[in-house]
Amino acid sequence: MPPRRARKTAFKRVFQPLPQNTFWIDSDAYDRRAYGQLRSDSPSLRMLEEQGSTLLPHFGSLLQDIFSLLFKANIIFHKETEVLPSALLNERFLKAIGQGSPSDFLRDQTLLYEAPAGDSTLLLGERLLAQIREEKFLNRRDLRDLWDIQKQEEILNQKRDEYENADTIPEENLSQDGKKALDKAKERMGGEVQGAEASLRHKTARLKEDLKQMDQQATNRMQAEAIKVAQQLEDATEEAETWGTTLGTGQKSPPGQKLELGRRLAGNEKLKKLARLVGRMKFHAMALRKKAFERSNEEVLEIERGDSIHRLLPHEMLTLHHPTLRKDFLRRYLDQELIQYSLRGIEEKGKGPMIVCLDGSSSMAGDKEIWSKAVTLTLLEIARRQRRLFRSICFSSEETPLQILDMNPRDHYDIETKAVMDLAEYFPGGGTDFQRPLDAALECLKHAPFKKGDVVFITDGECQVASGWAAEFRKEKERLGFSLFSILIDVGSASLGTLTEFSDRITTIKQLTGDEAKDIFVKF
Repeated sequence: MPPRRARKTAFKRVFQPLPQNTFWIDSDAYDRRAYGQLRSDSPSLRMLEEQGSTLLPHFGSLLQDIFSLLFKANIIFHKETEVLPSALLNERFLKAIGQGSPSDFLRDQTLLYEAPAGDSTLLLGERLLAQIREEKFLNRRDLRDLWDIQKQEEILNQKRDEYENADTIPEENLSQDGKKALDKAKERMGGEVQGAEASLRHKTARLKEDLKQMDQQATNRMQAEAIKVAQQLEDATEEAETWGTTLGTGQKSPPGQKLELGRRLAGNEKLKKLARLVGRMKFHAMALRKKAFERSNEEVLEIERGDSIHRLLPHEMLTLHHPTLRKDFLRRYLDQELIQYSLRGIEEKGKGPMIVCLDGSSSMAGDKEIWSKAVTLTLLEIARRQRRLFRSICFSSEETPLQILDMNPRDHYDIETKAVMDLAEYFPGGGTDFQRPLDAALECLKHAPFKKGDVVFITDGECQVASGWAAEFRKEKERLGFSLFSILIDVGSASLGTLTEFSDRITTIKQLTGDEAKDIFVKF
């Protein structure tokens, strides 16, 4: 019997796997964690990533790469063979941003600083996305090619998986015909993988040729944007520091919150004006409220942080006279961060919560809005120092929902930065309705923890109330034992009118200055 010939099997092909990396800049765990925390704390950054991902493949990876480019001290790019072809455009943008003096100017502000690097990433990402939409960098065909390349990558990975899976099928239980059919299937699948690879190489090569033409254009545009961002970042950072110092939130904000604050302050003249006015009012208010301490026992207990000049440690007084450290001393004084002695017997008397009803009708637009919000935020600072809960109620017309914000709900009455910004930016406009905000304040005072609180009502106008409502409100006010202090902004022909029906005291403001508000701050 002649010997059996060995069965000829299909040739086993070995294909080079596609890289799975979509990032061009080498980053470590610290860099990724820093960006991840920023992204988690910043709704603006997440929204930008979501918007960009509908237009450009791997836009989220691009944003993280921009952050790494601005944040890291040592920038190392991955080789082209280590990154997916569908992320090819990202490399062009990154190198355009990172070249020349504009990049150095920007990195001077962002290097190893998380919040400024995040702000710059957000601003550059927004500008980049806007110019992509306007086809300033590449046309629609190039964008379609990018998506086609990403789709081709998915097809190639699928074909390779099918080929590898077919090779793992055991042949022991197959008939001779079954084995031949399997070999043919493997051969066909191998050919499909080769075809998908060739298609991907062709599409990638064509895109590279197109991108060569945009390299210089992209470099010039992105460098111009880097200069604009650097200038805007400088302003935003300064304003954020001013705002934080002025407000005195009593807490250190995480980088993501600082990012949001800088983003909202950048280019917002109303908020800048408000911050300056709050700063002046706060200074006057604290000066007016300074009282001599009654010391039953002046034994030093421990060291604490505060703003009591007569209890400062000697080295703190030295910084006041130091030309370099003086500004830092003043900042820490405003934030109650100076090192001082804690004396036995000195305790702050607790007071009830504070509710401020703020008129947001159309007639309040402009200086009246800014002044009334500056008063509100100064009262908030007083409430923080006195360990009093603070709620704001912004109102306008009957059909407009009330904006109700708890401004310092934390354990130590720390001020919520987001709530402050929401209050500062919100202005509904429209008509005026007194009943709804006062009813909301009344309902709040009925329940803990706002019992035994007081109400401040700020408006510039007149509003009729329902028959019998004022009498019922006064009855409830007497039962609950709270006071209502009204502030009428009268820079024209405002009338006390309805305010007299429910107010315990009315202060009329003729000039929108910090001096005019001193009576308010002494009262509370």
